[in-house]
Amino acid sequence: MLIIAEKIKYLELIEYQPRRFEVDEINYNIGKILWQTYESKIALEFPSPKTEGKWQLTSKGWVGHLLLTPQFQIVLKPKVPLANIFGMLEYAYNLKSFRLLSGLINCQSLQEFYSQLAYILAQKVLERSRKGFYWSYLPQTNNLPYVRGRMDIRQAIQKPWEVKVKCYYQERRADNIENQIILWTLWAIARSNLCSETVLPAVRKAFRVLEGLVNLKSVRSQDCLGREYNRLNEDYRVLHALCRFFLDNSGASYEKGDRLMLPFLVEMDKLYESFVAEWLKINAPPGFIVKSQYKVSLGQKRYLKIDLLLRARGKSVPRCILDTKYKIPDKAAMTDIHEMVSHANAVKCLDAILIYPKPLKEPLDIQSNNIRVRSLTFSLDGNLELAGKTFLKELFKLA
Repeated sequence: MLIIAEKIKYLELIEYQPRRFEVDEINYNIGKILWQTYESKIALEFPSPKTEGKWQLTSKGWVGHLLLTPQFQIVLKPKVPLANIFGMLEYAYNLKSFRLLSGLINCQSLQEFYSQLAYILAQKVLERSRKGFYWSYLPQTNNLPYVRGRMDIRQAIQKPWEVKVKCYYQERRADNIENQIILWTLWAIARSNLCSETVLPAVRKAFRVLEGLVNLKSVRSQDCLGREYNRLNEDYRVLHALCRFFLDNSGASYEKGDRLMLPFLVEMDKLYESFVAEWLKINAPPGFIVKSQYKVSLGQKRYLKIDLLLRARGKSVPRCILDTKYKIPDKAAMTDIHEMVSHANAVKCLDAILIYPKPLKEPLDIQSNNIRVRSLTFSLDGNLELAGKTFLKELFKLA
C-alpha cells in the first residue's frame, strides 16, 4: 500500500510477503538504489512480464526504516506483534535489567521507539556530564626535557649527551573508547532522520557537550561488548547497552547531496537468536548454565560455533545444544539437521534441538548415530513470558 503524507512517500512491506506496486509509484533511480544498496534486505524485481509490468518487493526478514531520499522511505513491518519486538529488544540488549522500557511499550511504531530510546540515551549523557565524564589513564612514551613517571635508565646511561630523556608515564584523558562509543552513537542518531523534532535537540545538545572532550572516531557495535566497568564508570554499562542497540541496527548510509541518511534496520533472525539466548540465561532453572555462541576448537586454529549450549553446573557434557531458526518452513532443512549432528558430536552431546517461532507442519524427531534431533517452539505471537515458560517446560521434558 502506498501512503502519501506531507509530500513524503512511504512504501510498507511486511516480512517475507511479496508486494507489487504500479510502475509510476517507484522512480527508476529509486529502484536502482534499492537493487544496488539493499539487495540483502529487500528482494527486488523490476517491472517485467513476469511481474505483470509492476515492481515487486519482498522484505527478507528485516524490520525498520530505509530512507532512500528525504522524500522516499520504505517502512519494513514485522509479522509479529510490535509489542513483542520491543520485548525481544529488552532481552537481546540487556535493557530489561535497566528498567528503561516501561514507558515505551505503548509506542505505535519502531520509529517512535527509536526516538524514545534516543531521548533516554541523550538524557543519560547529559546527566553524566553534570557529574563529569569518565577519564582514564592511557600509557604514554615520550622524550621529555624533564622526568615524568618512569625514566628509561638504560638510554640515559648510553646517551648521556641527550638533553631529553625517554619517559614512560600515564596521561589522564576523557578521549577514550568509553566516551568515543557514546559520541559516535550520538552522531549516527543525529544524522538518521528518524528522531522526532522534540527529541533531536536533546541528542544534539548531548553531542556538543561530549564533542569538546572527545574526538569523533568510527566505532562498531562489537566495541560495546566486553568492556570493564568500575565504581567510576558503572553507569556507562547502560550507556553502552543503548549504544549497541543503535549501532547494531543502523545500516550502511546512503548519501544524497549534502544529506547523510542512516537507515534503521533490525535483522529479525539475529534478534530472535539473541532474544532466546538472553531469555534462557535469565530463566534457566537453578543449577544450569546457558552458553551462547560457544566456540569449539577443531585444531589448527579452526573453530565451530554452537548457537546455544545448556549444561548442568559441574558437568562437562552438555545436557543439549540448541539452534534458533526464525524462518518457518514446513519441515526442518537437511542442512540444519546435519549441522546439529556435527555440533553435537563435537561436544559429545546426545540431544540437539532446533527452535522455531511457530510449530512446524512436520515436527522433527529423528535419530542419527545416537544423537536425537528435535524441534521446539518459542512463540512470538502472544505473551513472551508465557511462551518462554511453555518452551522451557517442553525443553526440560525433552532434554
